[in-house]
Amino acid sequence: MPIGTDLVLHEHSDVEDIVLDGARLGGIIAKAASRYRTALAVPQMDLRLEKADLLGILGVPESDVDRFHFQVPPGADVVARLKAASNSPFARRNQAHIEAIRYIDEQTDLMPIGMAIGPFSLTTKLIADPITPIAMAGMGVTASEDSGVAMVEHCLELAELTVARSLRAQTAAGAKAVLICEPAANIVYLSPKQIEAGSDIFERFVMQPNLRLKRELAEAGVDLIFHDCGQLNDAMVRQYAERLDPVILSLGSSRKLWEDAALVPENVVLFGNLPTKSFYSDSVMPVDQVESMTLELIARMKAVGHPHILGSECDVLHVPEAADTIREKVAVMLAA
Repeated sequence: MPIGTDLVLHEHSDVEDIVLDGARLGGIIAKAASRYRTALAVPQMDLRLEKADLLGILGVPESDVDRFHFQVPPGADVVARLKAASNSPFARRNQAHIEAIRYIDEQTDLMPIGMAIGPFSLTTKLIADPITPIAMAGMGVTASEDSGVAMVEHCLELAELTVARSLRAQTAAGAKAVLICEPAANIVYLSPKQIEAGSDIFERFVMQPNLRLKRELAEAGVDLIFHDCGQLNDAMVRQYAERLDPVILSLGSSRKLWEDAALVPENVVLFGNLPTKSFYSDSVMPVDQVESMTLELIARMKAVGHPHILGSECDVLHVPEAADTIREKVAVMLAA
């Protein structure tokens, strides 16, 4: 199965109306599950929703959300405002996402899956240049010594609170598992050399917030599906699998899943990881290569004997000028 709800959504001409209507959006998710022959009703991987929720609470106009970055580290007053609004209504698009999960739970026999950006990845969307202060933190610079490091730490606190609020709402709507997406938690943002030298940036910025979210989901009886399609090293994959203990671990095409099987406990299903980000291009990813890569991945995963769902490396996005070729390649993947 691909994560392909966006493809099905864009078969309709009134996309912007559908994403504001929980029942219609739920119907699209159900249609995608049927199309891709899966019981898992996976929403769009819209990783803008939590940022919009956070900034909406703080009074940032919706039109400014995508390009907004904090200019100074948010203080305790901002954290207090966010905590005070933990039970406030969601914006219309966020609420439709939540109601679509409720639709799946109440109106279908499918498994309702939630979706949220991870705290670290949300943090990187709140800062104009996150790489520099993260590197400084990796060198041991503290928040009291540098405002950039303070920016990362304070934004991470806001991000975790925001994601936790989203997860609680999706769980209350009936989600039986939640797909948390941490694509920014990779070796571009987090230096392996610094980590190997003893830096705690991966532990502090990625693992600890996600472990807290994992515990909250477990207390609610909800499973974790963890997704990271970024450039990873073996140590990151191993920690995701062993410590977060997701029911499914979804990785990008930079990883060889048949090799990662040795890093991942048998109870964690590997998901992926055909290079669907390249499906738009016939020169980069011709149709016959899609079939050959699909068959190779099937054969190699059967050989290692690790539980595996053949899937996309990330969500398969609708690209208007390449819509037909993307759908053709997804069909080839499903039929191979």
